[in-house]
Amino acid sequence: MLQVLYIFIPMLAAIFVPFLYKSIKNIHTGWFVLAVPATLAIIYASYIAKVADGKVFLQELPWIPSLDISVVSYLDGLSLLFSLLITGIGSLVVLYSIFYLDKHKEKLHNFYVYLLLFMTAMLGIVQSDHLITLYFFWELTSISSFLLIGYWYSRDASRFGALKSMMITVGGGLMMLGGFILLYLMGGTYSIRELIVIAPNLVQHPLFTWSLVLILLGAFTKSAQFPFYIWLPDAMEAPTPVSAYLHSATMVKAGIYLVARFTPIFAVSELWIWLVTGVGILTLFWGSFFAVKQTDLKGILAFSTVSQLGLIMSLLGASALAFHGNGATDTIKFAAFAAIFHLINHATFKGSLFMIAGIVDHETGTRDIRKLGGLMSIMPLSFTVAAIGSLSMAGLPPFNGFLSKEMFLTAMLALQNFEFSGFDTWGALFPIVAWIASIFTFVYSFYFVFRTFTGKYKPEKLPHKPHEAPIGMLISPMILAALVVTIFFIPNLVGDTFVKPAVQAIQPFLYDSPKDIDIHVAAWHGEITPELLMTFGIVLVGVLLFVALPKWQGIYQKFPRALTLNNAYDKIMLGLDVGLNRVSRLYMTGSMRHYLLYMFSSIAAIVIGSLFVKNAFTVSFQDTAPIRPYEIILVVVLVIGTALTILAKSRLTAIIGLGAVGYTVALFFVIFNAPDLALTQLVIETISVALFLLAFYHLPKLGKREERMRFQLNRAIVSIAVGVMVTLLALSAHSQKLIPTISKYYEETVYSKAGGGNIVNVILVDYRGFDTLFEITVLAIAGMAILAMIKLRMNRKEKSHENK
Repeated sequence: MLQVLYIFIPMLAAIFVPFLYKSIKNIHTGWFVLAVPATLAIIYASYIAKVADGKVFLQELPWIPSLDISVVSYLDGLSLLFSLLITGIGSLVVLYSIFYLDKHKEKLHNFYVYLLLFMTAMLGIVQSDHLITLYFFWELTSISSFLLIGYWYSRDASRFGALKSMMITVGGGLMMLGGFILLYLMGGTYSIRELIVIAPNLVQHPLFTWSLVLILLGAFTKSAQFPFYIWLPDAMEAPTPVSAYLHSATMVKAGIYLVARFTPIFAVSELWIWLVTGVGILTLFWGSFFAVKQTDLKGILAFSTVSQLGLIMSLLGASALAFHGNGATDTIKFAAFAAIFHLINHATFKGSLFMIAGIVDHETGTRDIRKLGGLMSIMPLSFTVAAIGSLSMAGLPPFNGFLSKEMFLTAMLALQNFEFSGFDTWGALFPIVAWIASIFTFVYSFYFVFRTFTGKYKPEKLPHKPHEAPIGMLISPMILAALVVTIFFIPNLVGDTFVKPAVQAIQPFLYDSPKDIDIHVAAWHGEITPELLMTFGIVLVGVLLFVALPKWQGIYQKFPRALTLNNAYDKIMLGLDVGLNRVSRLYMTGSMRHYLLYMFSSIAAIVIGSLFVKNAFTVSFQDTAPIRPYEIILVVVLVIGTALTILAKSRLTAIIGLGAVGYTVALFFVIFNAPDLALTQLVIETISVALFLLAFYHLPKLGKREERMRFQLNRAIVSIAVGVMVTLLALSAHSQKLIPTISKYYEETVYSKAGGGNIVNVILVDYRGFDTLFEITVLAIAGMAILAMIKLRMNRKEKSHENK
């Protein structure tokens, strides 16, 4: 059970954060929070050796057993890798935030509560084996990221970015939920493991393609794939620790995880392969091309993240080809290896770069690259970390990004040799687009680091006098930069320990255990390969474009904003806002009569329509008791009392009519052998009449002026429809029993299970115990409020007498 509970530890810890923030002012709250991800990272690290041997760990916590919904924690190579990224990078981010966020100026309790909530959501996503709980955690990431992005809610840009990210990712999440439901209808199970086993039997189902597309929409929106990437640049308004955590290592990787986890189910489909690979390579090119346009440091990193996510996505799409039998080559098989390897590398170099961007902003007061330059001598440590991260992102040795980039180029070159679904023809486009995108990746990597730290120093444009960041703020990016270099020299240790178990989880039909994956990573294989020649071309063309950047960067200004995706989003949101406001003004008139008219007409239409559709107009008077003369008299009295209450010109007369209705209903209870209800009705009616008389005594008399109300056909129709609805519903309910009545259950269990003899009392106290408790609670709260008002009035009177 502990394995499941590990997921919820950050959420449970978040409960105590506000109390720590309020009670311990002298210590930064982040120091207490740091223990949570650090402890979890150590716990998950204890699983590494066993998972590397091919073992998996499964634990289940029932949640809603009646609906077959449970929280299932499934730790295999893929979920463990992501759990380590979430907690490991999370620990470094919290450490960084301690020095980045001022404990006296920032609302740290809010920040860390949101961060811990997000951490639980991400752990839930990557460990869930149940589709519904996966969706629950998926949307929890959208909510918590909304709160984190909008942390500085007083800024318009923060609120706009938070709303934009939530609208797009939640919309995609709803599509994904539809895909999950279709998967359940096809496979009869919510378990992802069980769906993988029966995957070959699902491909012929008519719902298979619909499920595939809907699930990919969820993955593409979360991982900022084209054309849904537009939320990610606006999310950069979040504090830098949020950007370093959500947008380099965790949230944007959730879509990557989803595609990797569902690849064994959908890889048999050509549509899956083309969509994942095609959208990924397009996103790679689009993000890298427009990253060079940006002037904000975090904007550059945002588009570079879009680009790198596209690279990983395209590799996952290519890896799906390995499921198609004899045509699979070794290069295609290791596409999944390259995807996971680059995912790790990206988390290290991009996390360090986001932190450096935050340091530059923190120490200079700006992220505008046009105002920066010449900071290398002033901030040498920051420059060193930035150079390591940027050169790794550019794909140069001796940094880890070079290794995974080479594997990426190898996989793209292999696509054109794969005789399946047209890849042997159209596949030639993939290495071309990949090469061009890699050139722009080289350019924006150099653009980020050298335009910031080299060139002319411009102190007059900086809000603050720059200086090197405190060592505490540099620890986290330096650790990540050290990993960037270390992984380059020990890639196979990382591959055997982390990458191969994850690959085996993605391709379970190809490998029985991680040890069966015979992939060896090396910076040099002893020969000149096509991908190495492509790298030489990338460096050569990239350097030329970077040097000539001022001469061609102006082409971005030629793109009309009216044709951008951001403008399309703004137009859609504005149109929805204006259109829905117009619609709401049609029915939001402020008139209670209109609202009742809408509600009653809707209810009547739905119920009567349902009765028609279900053919429920079966009216039978069989087994009904005979109507006795005195019952007819009571009905007449009931009708007269009701009419008198409505038409009376005196309040006293109306109260008498209302009392007559209540007492008549009590007599019906007596006739139908329900003494408990009769006594209750009599008590309530007596108290009500007394209270009405007491209250109305203090009201002015009714005016004698008469207002004639003209007849309105629409109200008459709705009134008649409601009456017909209630009558038909009552007759239909009495005449046919689709399911056994619950009264039989009460009769059978009232003594054996509830230990009571009076069925009414047992229903109120036991079967409806919580309902009765809440009713009593509401009455108690109302009574206390009335008592407080009476005491307040008495105190005011006493004070007025004293003043006199």
